[in-house]
Amino acid sequence: MGARCSRFGLCFWPSQIESNLNDLSCADNEDALPGFCEYSFDQLRAATSGFSSENIVSEHGEKAPNVVYRGKLDDDRVIAVKRFNKSAWPDSRQFLDEARAVGQLRNQRLANLIGCCCEGNERLLVAEFMPNETLSRHLFHWETQPMQWAMRLRVALYLAQALEYCSSKGRALYHDLNAYRVLFDQDGNPRLSCFGLMKNSRDGKSYSTNLAFTPPEYMRTGRITPESVVYSFGTLLLDLLSGKHIPPSHALDLIRAKNFPMLMDSCLEGHLSNDEGTELVRLASRCLQYELRERPNVKSLVIALTALQKETEVPSYVLMGISHGNASSKQISLSPFGEACSRTDLTAIHEFLEKAGYKDDEGVANELSFQMWTSQIQETLNSKKRGDSAFRAKDFVNAIDCYTQFIDGGTMVSPTVFARRSLCYLMSDMPQEALGDAMQAQAVSPDWPTAMYLQAAALFILGMENDAQETLRDGTTLEFKKERT
Repeated sequence: MGARCSRFGLCFWPSQIESNLNDLSCADNEDALPGFCEYSFDQLRAATSGFSSENIVSEHGEKAPNVVYRGKLDDDRVIAVKRFNKSAWPDSRQFLDEARAVGQLRNQRLANLIGCCCEGNERLLVAEFMPNETLSRHLFHWETQPMQWAMRLRVALYLAQALEYCSSKGRALYHDLNAYRVLFDQDGNPRLSCFGLMKNSRDGKSYSTNLAFTPPEYMRTGRITPESVVYSFGTLLLDLLSGKHIPPSHALDLIRAKNFPMLMDSCLEGHLSNDEGTELVRLASRCLQYELRERPNVKSLVIALTALQKETEVPSYVLMGISHGNASSKQISLSPFGEACSRTDLTAIHEFLEKAGYKDDEGVANELSFQMWTSQIQETLNSKKRGDSAFRAKDFVNAIDCYTQFIDGGTMVSPTVFARRSLCYLMSDMPQEALGDAMQAQAVSPDWPTAMYLQAAALFILGMENDAQETLRDGTTLEFKKERT
């Protein structure tokens, strides 16, 4: 296992974490949803408050050619309603046949189609509502925190599993696969929108996005094949790698020149090994091959991506930093100590550290020779005791001096001492030094959430809002793991 690195430069080696890939398995979801049904236009009009503009959830709003609305049925089920342009499907029988076929699919990797409406010139699809935005929003337009590397790998795997499932059910063609088609459910898990399994109109194009991202064979023939879907999946892998929407031709030029740093999202620096990044670049490159026969099938993509998964025991909502079961994206609930650090309440942080004592130092190795015990250890322990007394009395300047003597003695290592001196520095208006001590505490005790939370507090005071938010999330992830063990 490779080194795990803090984004601020300190590297440490994690303990072996048992992977639980069974949690990432893809299974049918036939019992959790009602069967496909046909709704009346009046039902869907009422569910969307008369197709109110306030209920539009399409990324492009009313400008979208086919607008998607949030709705609520009489049984309080929240739904997504896609209303097609009136001329999109003139043949009602063809529309119903297509919708019913897609409506037979049931899988936890899909935002499943649960119904449709076909009355007069009206054509509508009804799907499960996904409350936590799109991949485009989380990847390209994030506000407080970029998507973690482990979550990007999970998105890639879940999408490959969705495509594999659809292919196994005879629906291998997916139209215009892109970051807008990937939605996040109440648990923060990515799902593939069922809407892409039908074209936007009977005779419409399979690709409506920028032609620079369109498979070359579609440009030649106007026809989509299963290999075309793999090509589009390759463009999504590029999105996940770069955090940007890079044209495939430009990306392939960078890959051929082995200019991987230009391809990688700078927000990922220090969060993945070179081998991990190289493997995903290799998969993307294979998907984007000009010749159809040289592209991998979705089954082989699932196998390759399964082997790359990280932090499989951490729920998606934790990795995403969203509230569990809430219909809006926002910061996850923090522990009381994490909350105090998020609002830089130094008095509360002091109370927490004082109350916790040194219980988190248990298990930290301190190998001392007999000579050290007899000649140096007593003075070292006395320095720590004097520091603790000053810390308790809120004499932070004296506490810094005493803790520094303990640390400089070099005979013992204590993450708690680094944490306490970090707070003393914050109290003394020395946030840069506080950040350094919190990082040292992390280096000594890599799985200690307190060290991450203190880093976040220092970063907030330094005005580094985005880094602070991401560090808070890292602390919450560690805390979740700690509670599970």
